[in-house]
Amino acid sequence: MSRLPKLGILGSGSGSNCQSIHDAIRSGALKAEIAVVMSDNPDAYILERARSWGVPAEVIDCAGFKTKFPEESQEAVAARLKEYGVDCVCLAGFMRLVKSPLLQAFPSRIVNIHPSLLPAFPGLHAWEQAVHAGAEESGCTVHYVDGGMDTGPILGQARVPVLPGDTPESLHARIQVEEHRLYPAMIARVLETLE
Repeated sequence: MSRLPKLGILGSGSGSNCQSIHDAIRSGALKAEIAVVMSDNPDAYILERARSWGVPAEVIDCAGFKTKFPEESQEAVAARLKEYGVDCVCLAGFMRLVKSPLLQAFPSRIVNIHPSLLPAFPGLHAWEQAVHAGAEESGCTVHYVDGGMDTGPILGQARVPVLPGDTPESLHARIQVEEHRLYPAMIARVLETLE
C-alpha cells in the first residue's frame, strides 16, 4: 500500500489494548493509522482515549440489546468502517460476538486479542477461569475472527505462568503486559498480508 493502512478499533471498555496500538504507531513499531474507534458502550473510556488523540470516536447503536450484536447494527458498523477506508478491524475488549454482516464486509481482516491460550478458556473472564481451573500457565492469543466464540485461526500467543497465590486480578495484570506487546506485533503481521 502506498498509504498507511487504516485500522478500525472496536472496544467496550477502558481500551488498554487500543492504547498499546496507538503507542506502537507513535513509536514507529506499527506502520498504520487509527481511522476510527467505535464502542457499544457510550461511557467506555476507549472513546475518551480516541478523542484525546484527535481520532473519530463513535458509539455503536445496538438497539437496546445488552449482549446481542444485531445484524442491522453490524451492517451499520461495516458501512461506517468502509467510509473511513478501514483496511483491518481490531477488536480490543469488544464484548459482542461478530457475525456474518461484519465478517463478510472484512473477510480475513478482523482480528481479536483474548486473555488465554486458546482453545483453553474461551469467553468471558478467561483469567478467572484459568485460576479456578488450577491451570499452570495462561497467556493471551491473537486470532482472526470467525463466527464462533474465540474460535478463529490463531496468529500468535504469549505465555504467562500462573503463580502460586495468584488471584484472578494479579494474573490478569501480567497477561495484559503481554497483550500490549503481542497485539501490535500481530497486527503488523496481518497488515503485511494485505499489501
